[in-house]
Amino acid sequence: MKTLGAVLAGGRSRRFGSDKAVAMLDGQTLLDHARAALHPHCDAVVIVGRESGIADWPRPDMGPLGAIAGALRHAATNGFGQVLIAPVDCVRLPTDLRARLEPASAFVDTQPVVGLWSVTALDDLQAMLTGEDDHAVRAFARRVGARGIAVDFALPNINSADDLARLAGDPG
Repeated sequence: MKTLGAVLAGGRSRRFGSDKAVAMLDGQTLLDHARAALHPHCDAVVIVGRESGIADWPRPDMGPLGAIAGALRHAATNGFGQVLIAPVDCVRLPTDLRARLEPASAFVDTQPVVGLWSVTALDDLQAMLTGEDDHAVRAFARRVGARGIAVDFALPNINSADDLARLAGDPG
């Protein structure tokens, strides 16, 4: 089954204080790192939530679910069966991430934005985004019967300049 990788890069970076996607780590932007981290797991990688990428659905500022919906819609119309999602600050992924999450739909229980979603979940997600109040990733996961997967690795989560500095000092 073809897998689309999608980097969620449209957040406002309020806690970070500036556009997190273009913050530098070891000479590259976080966006470049996240794209490279997803690449080995996927047949193609797209960026969601930025002007030059895939648009959130149904509109910007819907949070991660709007970005996931945009990615799933793109996947469905381009022949992909599933989408592996990671946020822009998740610059390191384990080499066996996709294998741990298969079969779709599943997510990392400690960081549910990192997940493998079947395009068959798109209708449920669109219904949530147009008609329900709870737009949490975990609510979506419950609705589609996704599995939370326990993992033995710590995914990066960069919410401040201090977090970025700590990661820069950690060889990973």
